[in-house]
Amino acid sequence: MESLPALFMDLAVILVTAGVITVVFKWLKQPLVLGYILAGFFIGPYFPWFPAVTDTQNVHVWSDIGIVFLMFALGLEFSIKKLKKVGTTGAVTALTELAIMFLIGNTVGHLIGFKSMDCIFLGCMLSISSTAIIVKSFDDLKLKQQKFTSTVTAVLVVEDLIAVLLLVVLSTISVSRTFDGGQLAMSMVKLVFFLIVWFVFGIYLIPTFLRWMRKYMTEETLLLVAVGLCFGMVVLAAKAGFSTALGAFVMGAILAETIEADVIHRLITPLKNLFSAVFFVSVGMLVQPAVLGKYWLTVLIIAVCIILFKSFAATTGVLLSGKPLKTAVQSGFCFCQIGEFSFIIAGLGLSYGVIDENLYPIIVSVSILTTFVTPYMIKGALPFYNWMEPRLPEKVKDRLNRYSENSGGDDDSRATIGKFIRKQLTNILLYGAILTAISLLSIGILRPFLDKLFADLDIPQIWSRILGLVGTLVIMSPFLWAVAVKNVSKKKIREMFDAYRFSQAVVIPMLVLRYFVALLSVGIIIAGYVDIAVGFLMVLAVIVVGVVLFSRRADGFYVQIEERFTKNFNSRQAQASFHIPTGMENEFAMERLRLTPSSPLAGKTLAQNNIRDRYGANIVTIERGETIIDLPTKDNILMPSDVLTVIGTEEQVSSIRGDIEKEADLLVHDHSDHEMHMYRYRVDAGGPLCGMQIGTSILATKHHVMVIAIERGGQKIVNPRRGTIFQHGDLIWFVSPEELTVSGFEKKMVEI
Repeated sequence: MESLPALFMDLAVILVTAGVITVVFKWLKQPLVLGYILAGFFIGPYFPWFPAVTDTQNVHVWSDIGIVFLMFALGLEFSIKKLKKVGTTGAVTALTELAIMFLIGNTVGHLIGFKSMDCIFLGCMLSISSTAIIVKSFDDLKLKQQKFTSTVTAVLVVEDLIAVLLLVVLSTISVSRTFDGGQLAMSMVKLVFFLIVWFVFGIYLIPTFLRWMRKYMTEETLLLVAVGLCFGMVVLAAKAGFSTALGAFVMGAILAETIEADVIHRLITPLKNLFSAVFFVSVGMLVQPAVLGKYWLTVLIIAVCIILFKSFAATTGVLLSGKPLKTAVQSGFCFCQIGEFSFIIAGLGLSYGVIDENLYPIIVSVSILTTFVTPYMIKGALPFYNWMEPRLPEKVKDRLNRYSENSGGDDDSRATIGKFIRKQLTNILLYGAILTAISLLSIGILRPFLDKLFADLDIPQIWSRILGLVGTLVIMSPFLWAVAVKNVSKKKIREMFDAYRFSQAVVIPMLVLRYFVALLSVGIIIAGYVDIAVGFLMVLAVIVVGVVLFSRRADGFYVQIEERFTKNFNSRQAQASFHIPTGMENEFAMERLRLTPSSPLAGKTLAQNNIRDRYGANIVTIERGETIIDLPTKDNILMPSDVLTVIGTEEQVSSIRGDIEKEADLLVHDHSDHEMHMYRYRVDAGGPLCGMQIGTSILATKHHVMVIAIERGGQKIVNPRRGTIFQHGDLIWFVSPEELTVSGFEKKMVEI
């Protein structure tokens, strides 16, 4: 008999144990993530009285897949537009939290007695929160659609980017014992470059591909394509030197801009639940009671510092970014734990041998404790705010309100020049990254391919180089036009010169920088195909020819590319019935919610549900299959699986969301106590049914029955019509939910 791989036994132990314990936690009304961690402890190597996992390496591979699906699902629920809207908040909060927690980590480490390198690593580990744990807690607590969660998500994304940079810095320090600012700067440039390239090409290509295959698409093929794209981006991110979690999030954010996003999210949710469960179980397997017993005071001190100071640091950061106090408290209380990146940082220190080997299990134990606290901190944020807000001095509240309202305000001249600078730098950064990516692909892939192809055909190499150079420049031409000419209005520049002093000192260098980037891009690609001296001469020739012949064509070609990109980028937003004006975005929230079969609103008209008076919100559209009902009337009935577009304030939409997306108390209902009774009756001449039609007989007019068959002359009439006449000798079969005792023929009625 063929032996069973150890992975099968391990998965059986993991999933059965996790299933049983999470049922207990569900019964106790506790977050499921805590049950997963406890299950991991029971089946881990440090708990001897329970079947243990034998192949931990494979389990960790599965847990890595769980992180990928968690981040992919997070990206699908996020939006590049949201990231742009809350990007400043994310950056300010993450940097504030990093600075405060790095200082506290170093201080606590020295007070405990850690070495200097241990203190540096400890400060970095305490700075990064756990995306997986926070996202799972939002799932369990059903808070994903709350307004403050978009702020939390933005901070988590920035923290993940910072974590990538920290790994580079710590690697450099571990090897050289010195800080290399140049390598850090290059890592930042590399990160920004890849993010721009991935998003731009992803938004341009992927929605177009999905639009083309839409008519051939089933749920099966869409799931395969979506998961394939996710893991493809994970591989690209790993090849580029970034985390797999970042790659999964990027692909999720790209697909979030497509109209398939909601379906993809529904399809991958079971996969996310399965693999994320394995991830949290694997975290629980790292708990070492011996370490907890020996270093319990150290673990407790670090955990308390994280819960208190990390929440305070995040709340401070959100306040500094200009958000209201309520949003700051709700967001800050989410950042009270450390997680997967802290494990990676600790593992890096161990691999270089620069930290104490006991620091890793200490950090794991701290992570477990803070993970247990996280759901309760998130739930306790609003009650804490409600308790604190009335006790704050009025002067403090007034200052906080004024700071939040005036955040980002500026005088007219500075705002105009600042807007000009932001637009120019965005233009340079975006198109410079695209031109660089085209150059790298051309020189690294296209040139070797053409050289080999022409060599096999015995054609001189110069022709392969010319073909590659000309083809690349043609592809680059619309982006060269965009980086050099787009958004340069001579009229507006003259107005700025006339209206604002010293504007020339800003405008002229920006324009020069744009032209320099365009020339540099052409020079690099020419130098990559021909001799550098010849390349510079050809640059001048290309500039002249381009200006004379191709400027309008490049302009038109670029406009087509931009229109396609814009259409793809706004495809999901275009599904909305209408768009809230920019000036009213803070007052209104609009969401598309799917009505569940268990919803108390299902099967009733809008008038019966009285939604406007009960919730304060409005339903502006009902999507039912391929039918869209705009501005439904009071007589429209809400049916299960309807997609409702709801508009109102954040509180109003939140109040109705729970009733629209209400889940059943029980997943499976036992209806074994509900049964139908089946009867048969023989029709005799002169009896009460003989000669009667089914629709006018006593069975139809006085009793709740359904005739399902008539046996007549050896033949069976299945589901006879209402006009069928009962004849002498017919054997009637009918069903009823009631026990029948009909006077006059009950003795001939036999229940089966």
